[in-house]
Amino acid sequence: MQRRTDLPLDLRRRFLTGRVSLDFTHTGGEGEHAVWEILHTQADLERWLDVILEAEGIVVGSAADLDAARTLRAAITRAARGLAAGSSLDPADVAVINTAAAAPPLVPELRADGARGYAAPSAVGALSTLARDAIDLFAGHLATRIRVCAAPDCGLLLVDTSRPGKRRWCSMQRCGNLAKVRGHRQRSTSPAPIH
Repeated sequence: MQRRTDLPLDLRRRFLTGRVSLDFTHTGGEGEHAVWEILHTQADLERWLDVILEAEGIVVGSAADLDAARTLRAAITRAARGLAAGSSLDPADVAVINTAAAAPPLVPELRADGARGYAAPSAVGALSTLARDAIDLFAGHLATRIRVCAAPDCGLLLVDTSRPGKRRWCSMQRCGNLAKVRGHRQRSTSPAPIH
């Protein structure tokens, strides 16, 4: 799926995981994640779903849709962070994810111009699509490859799809590069060993 490039750069950079369910976790949340919240209104959720799922025309019809999205996001976030830490899934989070996934998902369609779209996009269908992606991720072989970015000031989730399985950063261009710069500065300011 090709990402839209006509959106503000900060919105496009926010989603780096390659899995829409983990991208969803990066939209904010509760507690310490509340400062990153971008889903304040129904229109915010519509815009985000359009960006990440490329599902133009989704209408978030009520505050209940926004609440359902936040509830699903919290369950996916806790489950992913738990798996990254080597913990078991919480049955309450599993129930939330399964309930969302039980609704009919977005149905892809080929448009006359060759573009991909969705037939009758809905908020419920979009949330089902996100939940189904989470199930595929959490129950699949990549579940043990879910990581939290190693940068102390980041904490974004990622899926390590590298062959050796040693990926540490959400993005080498951002956190990985900053860590290399910090390490270089630390080594260059340390006193030389005395022989």
